[in-house]
Amino acid sequence: MWKTGRQGINYLQQLNAANFHTALLEKGQNRVMEASLTLIRERAKLKGELVRALGGAKASTSLLGVPLGHNSSFLQGPAFAPPRIREAIWCGSTNSTTEEGKELKDPRVLTDVGDVPVQEIRDCGVDDDRLMKIISDSVKLVMEEDPLRPLVLGGDHSISFPVVRAVSEKLGGPVDILHLDAHPDIYHAFEGNKYSHASSFARIMEGGYARRLLQVGIRSITSEGREQGKKFGVEQYEMRTFSRDRQFLENLKLGEGVKGVYISLDVDCLDPAFAPGVSHIEPGGLSFRDVLNIIQNLQADVVAADVVEFNPQRDTVDGMTAMVAAKLVRELTARISK
Repeated sequence: MWKTGRQGINYLQQLNAANFHTALLEKGQNRVMEASLTLIRERAKLKGELVRALGGAKASTSLLGVPLGHNSSFLQGPAFAPPRIREAIWCGSTNSTTEEGKELKDPRVLTDVGDVPVQEIRDCGVDDDRLMKIISDSVKLVMEEDPLRPLVLGGDHSISFPVVRAVSEKLGGPVDILHLDAHPDIYHAFEGNKYSHASSFARIMEGGYARRLLQVGIRSITSEGREQGKKFGVEQYEMRTFSRDRQFLENLKLGEGVKGVYISLDVDCLDPAFAPGVSHIEPGGLSFRDVLNIIQNLQADVVAADVVEFNPQRDTVDGMTAMVAAKLVRELTARISK
């Protein structure tokens, strides 16, 4: 499927180079993009109406998949993650209740509006500038259906830029971001790609979409990563000092004076002993309970979140990392929904 998709993109690029009916091609691309947004709009509207009819929800988590992997610098497997995460969420080996007792089968706690059809859009020759706008617009469509709040399933980490941009623009101001990751993802333009998964937080900070950015779990960082962090005033907490920082990080209070808090959770923040199914295996990471303690003890109004960089193609045969990613989604849902 992936090879076929790449062939389609290359063919359309050849047509563009030959100036083959450019206006006709653009009209077709616009139809596909509008159809993609229509699908998300109508699904979000349906789920929003259901939640409002049931009543009693001030905030309700809604899953939105963004199966994008082409901005990965190493492997593109994260594009296949959203369906694997969904499958694991509803796996019969566990129940549908979060640790604090919220029932995921209650639509007021969790709904799902489906996926942005990334590959279908790219097959039409749509470039990344327009694709990122489609992702942002899709997030805004979810947020328009109060009380829905988006929990986005990646995908590689490049999706965080258009998602955070949408959240900030929709809420009318910057948010605080809690970013858990082995890497700071703040290169100016990694390997010349401004939308690289290693550059997403540079785009976020340049755009003024975040007031505070706290990066936790860092253990693979270059001099550029540190320089960029200083440039943007990022609070970087590296694993080499985690034992010293633990008490502070497990009792965070964020979001005062801004529009809320966004959590971006790269699965490789975890030590590979807990989550081997990632593209960039980096030993010496957080334990699963470390991550849950940080999330569960966080004092904040969590307005949106993402879970990214799970790579099913590197997972164990029993789907261990899929279950880990699903558990993270479940517990983030518990923080968002109220």
